[in-house]
Amino acid sequence: MKKLFILSALAIMTSVSAPVAMADDNESDKPKLTVKPSGRALFDGALFIPNKDGFADGVAIPDVRIGATATYGKVSAKIDIGYGNGVLSMKDVYLQYTPNSENLIRAGYFVQQFGLNSATSSSMKPQMIASTADSYLNATGRNVGIMYIHDRGPVFLGVTALTPNAMTVSPSKQGKISVGFVERFVWRPLRDPGAIAQVGFSSWYQTPQHLAVTDDDGKTETSTGYFNYSVGFPTKVESVPLLSAKINNSKGMFRMTPELLLSKGRFALESQYYYMNIHREHGYSSYTAQGAYGLLRCLLVGDSQYSYSHADAGLATPKPKTLECVLGYDYMNATDCAAGIMGGITNDYSVTFNYYINKYIIARLRYSYTNVRESDVQFPRHENIIQARVMFKF
Repeated sequence: MKKLFILSALAIMTSVSAPVAMADDNESDKPKLTVKPSGRALFDGALFIPNKDGFADGVAIPDVRIGATATYGKVSAKIDIGYGNGVLSMKDVYLQYTPNSENLIRAGYFVQQFGLNSATSSSMKPQMIASTADSYLNATGRNVGIMYIHDRGPVFLGVTALTPNAMTVSPSKQGKISVGFVERFVWRPLRDPGAIAQVGFSSWYQTPQHLAVTDDDGKTETSTGYFNYSVGFPTKVESVPLLSAKINNSKGMFRMTPELLLSKGRFALESQYYYMNIHREHGYSSYTAQGAYGLLRCLLVGDSQYSYSHADAGLATPKPKTLECVLGYDYMNATDCAAGIMGGITNDYSVTFNYYINKYIIARLRYSYTNVRESDVQFPRHENIIQARVMFKF
């Protein structure tokens, strides 16, 4: 698999080492095909205090990606192949139709719009590591689906129909296919550089996952509905379980998240609250989980004000030569005693420094304190984690 990834990367890089345009000289008024390569590599190092029970100081390359975007008129396509921690995986794979600057339709495998955290990719999180609550709920994971985006003035709207397991489990093995509907609505009365105000609300409903089970007599039956959720400690250098829950006898899942974004000059505040309820059958109590995160961001050197990104409904990446400080708090309660599920409760406090060297390279330094209790996959403990990252992206 490693050789396949390397050969694929070299093939893409050599074939599209620069944007190309193809058109007949006599038909210059027709759309042109342009192809642009893309890629990224993350280099992480971490120290763990206390250094024990699954943790060891070290370095890792958690993500290497290579891909390309092709555009022809109002139609575009993107494909990304990722390799990290010994695993080869597909990232964004989709087709997109953009009739005008205010609307688009996307179909394929991508991250759906759900909350403010979906405005940044996994490697562009200002706190370096995605929110524990967001990761546990898989709120901004990739799914197969079709999405419509409307982006005009103070209004941003994203709606998505999706099927979560299409890339990993065939329909015959699922028994019943899980499907869902997601929406994100944002109102942003202020979106000028240095003066930004945004509130939003996202909701998500999904039918449960199933498995086709074959008994000893060769008969195939469909398992009861279930959902799986889990997340590790906030680091990419080690993989140590933090929270985990499997909810059997599920009938359907509903989750929602309000969001808040405020910015004035050098300062910005980002926050989300998450609530999830899974209705269960056969007399089992419903499972409820909730969490929240908050980020206070400040531009220390370089850029003097935050700017807005319309296409993502979030803050734009600060300009090159800018040093930023981010104070973060993250909380997730995945334990529901009434439902008999001890997923765990965690708090995470962090401070992150981001230096945006240029448009290709970002350096990050993060300290975090994470504790956990009431978890079936982890004993009560805490961990201090010091991490550094250099990211190259083009």
